[in-house]
Amino acid sequence: MSQSTSIPKKQLRIRDHGYDNYMEIEKKTRKVLKFQSLILSQPNQSIPIPRLETLAFRIGFTRHESSAFILKFPHVFEIFEHPVQRILFCRLTRKAILQIEQERLALADQLSHAVTRLRKMLMMSNDRRLRLEHVRIARPALGLPDDFEYSIVLRYPEFFRLIDAKETRNKYIELVEFDPKLATCAIEDARERVYRERGSEAEDIRFSFLIDFPPGFKISKYFRVAMWKWQRVPYWSPYENVSGYDLRSIEAQKRMEKRAVATIHELLSLTVEKKITLERIAHFRMAMNLPKKLKEFLLQHQGIFYISTRGNNGKLHTVFLREAYRKGELVEPNDLYLARRKLAELVILSPRKATVDRELIGHSRSKLDDEMGQVTRAYVEDSYGDFKGGDGVGQGEDAEDDLSSDIGSDVDSGDEDDDFDDSVSMRNKSLE
Repeated sequence: MSQSTSIPKKQLRIRDHGYDNYMEIEKKTRKVLKFQSLILSQPNQSIPIPRLETLAFRIGFTRHESSAFILKFPHVFEIFEHPVQRILFCRLTRKAILQIEQERLALADQLSHAVTRLRKMLMMSNDRRLRLEHVRIARPALGLPDDFEYSIVLRYPEFFRLIDAKETRNKYIELVEFDPKLATCAIEDARERVYRERGSEAEDIRFSFLIDFPPGFKISKYFRVAMWKWQRVPYWSPYENVSGYDLRSIEAQKRMEKRAVATIHELLSLTVEKKITLERIAHFRMAMNLPKKLKEFLLQHQGIFYISTRGNNGKLHTVFLREAYRKGELVEPNDLYLARRKLAELVILSPRKATVDRELIGHSRSKLDDEMGQVTRAYVEDSYGDFKGGDGVGQGEDAEDDLSSDIGSDVDSGDEDDDFDDSVSMRNKSLE
């Protein structure tokens, strides 16, 4: 693909600390998810610490690093002593289990949206088909369940079909029928919204993108003029089949370059968190007519996309859709995004607060034991008085009233523990 465009090729990457800080938390969250998968793979959703240290080699941790890592996140991992084996075990906390359940329910509720996302992805491809393995790798970003091959592809034969390519021996997901109603890009809706709110000239925003440069980005006079010209360049829609066009002219190449920007924009709009790694985008490069040097291509449009190199020692590149974020949060959040952010909140929560919570729980339990002990002694003394044959009718009524009031206070103070036990048992059944 030709690199001819009015925008300068050489662009320095300007860091935006809001997105980089977001990825710093995301880096910790990815490691936490790896340990969670190890714990949940065990029969009782708990694992001995020695075995956890041994299995940690699979996810790139040494013995001492794994133990130190789980101690950093007491709101996610809980260490306890086994009552029989008398060795230390690790399990997930109540908050972590509730977060997993919330994410599972959100993923199930958005199944219809996941079907639409996959259909639009296939509509953007050249042959209306994508490789199954590439979709499987990108399934967390697209909000697809782990078993999407059965729960989505095979469940909706009116939309998808699985085929085996004889020439490559790979499985592909193929679109059954192209739906023109879905062939509307997110940027088109954004243009219409801007046109209605601001009343701009229709010719100026007909092919334009929402631009938001990072802080510190220097805009020269030449660059401003070049950007104005580029915004007015027409292009073909990502859902339009361009196989019948002659792409040898300079004008056609400019249109294809802007079409590539629109394709990546639409791909990011289809994701749950409006972000995806550059490596995942590269998997769809051939199927969606994207340029070879994706990183350099995206750096030419830093007002539309942001590339963060935080995570995996700079080897991982995460592409954000700038217009979808404000102050480090999604402008239009969804339930699945909010459920995943709950885990990030548990990760960044102070360990000191976890210590205070344990002290409060221990204090409430000791107070509960003392009150129950007093109730038991009072009940035994009253029963002994009735056995002696004294005046115990009125005394028995008073004792019954005291007993009922004491038990009522105990139930109020123990509701949280009862809910915890019920939620853990329900979670274990659902996870099993």
